[in-house]
Amino acid sequence: MQQANHHQKSRFNMRKHPLFLRTLVGSGLALGLLAGCQQAQPAEASSTPAAATATDNVAVTLAPVQRQALARPIEAAGQLSSETEARLSFKTGGIVRRVLVEEGDYVRQGQLLAALDLTEISAQVSQADQAQAKARRDVERFGRLLADSAAPLEAVQNLRTAYAVAREQARIARFNQQFSEIHAPVAGRIVRKLLNEGELAAPGTPAFFMNATKGPGTWTLKAAVADKDWARLQVGDAAEVRLDAYPDRLFRGRVSRRAAGADPASGTWQIDVRVDAQPGAPLATGLFARATLRPRQQATYHIVPADALVEGEGDDAFVFAPVGRGAGKVRKLPVKVAFLDGSRVYVRAGLDSVPQVVAGGAGFLTEYSTIQVR
Repeated sequence: MQQANHHQKSRFNMRKHPLFLRTLVGSGLALGLLAGCQQAQPAEASSTPAAATATDNVAVTLAPVQRQALARPIEAAGQLSSETEARLSFKTGGIVRRVLVEEGDYVRQGQLLAALDLTEISAQVSQADQAQAKARRDVERFGRLLADSAAPLEAVQNLRTAYAVAREQARIARFNQQFSEIHAPVAGRIVRKLLNEGELAAPGTPAFFMNATKGPGTWTLKAAVADKDWARLQVGDAAEVRLDAYPDRLFRGRVSRRAAGADPASGTWQIDVRVDAQPGAPLATGLFARATLRPRQQATYHIVPADALVEGEGDDAFVFAPVGRGAGKVRKLPVKVAFLDGSRVYVRAGLDSVPQVVAGGAGFLTEYSTIQVR
């Protein structure tokens, strides 16, 4: 009985003092952690030299930095058009009475292509002529009265002005009558017909698209380029043109025009390339073509292998250059890439006075690496 009471009292005291338990448990955990740390210290100490030497004496190969002055070619694409392409329309509006050609027809210079119904236009000419005749009679009659001092000078002057206005209106009516017909301005081919007989033509609305295709050198490739390429081009620069319609032919050409301003919609700059035609390869408006432009303006580039570049983004990249010979240090240099040509990289900035760069093994290096040249 006494032993039972003693055990109950002990359990009571332990419950009454939970701080003792927490202290004891905490001490045990601390001792365990301390022992674990003491055991882990040798492993950590042994791993430190391996981390420090992970990039030491990296085996690499070096490549010389070459310099070359060249004119980088420019690639452009666009559609072919005629240098003398024209949109033909009526000067005045009216009903189309005759259309004398179809799409694809070859026409001679001055040939009649279409005409309006002249009923209304001829009536306007007649009205203008009659108004002019009446104004002339009024001037003559009041001129005689002025001579007899029976009419004031101001009235006669007003009538003379009215006669001059009527005469000019008659000229306008006859001019409109003359351009109520469409004649071919040059010899060429009808590319598109937009109006048919019986339709109502508004003034200035195109009725035909035509171009002149006689002789070589009358075709133009209209292409868009970036502003940096536009600045490198000059009128007269050579071009090599390939058309999807003739994949096995190479057409020669030259830059004939550079736009004076950018296209507000795309921000690009238009250039015109005059394309020389070839026998047996008829050209047409709208043919798709690609051009390789050869600027005369040259620039000097540094050339390195593509393997030398690391951390490239856009035209920004880095290369590693050796500081000494054999086993030595490296330095990380930022460069500006101009363009790539196969396995060669043309660099426009960042490699001045750098004779060599790391090629093989560059991807394993950091700024703190040491190298061993193979």
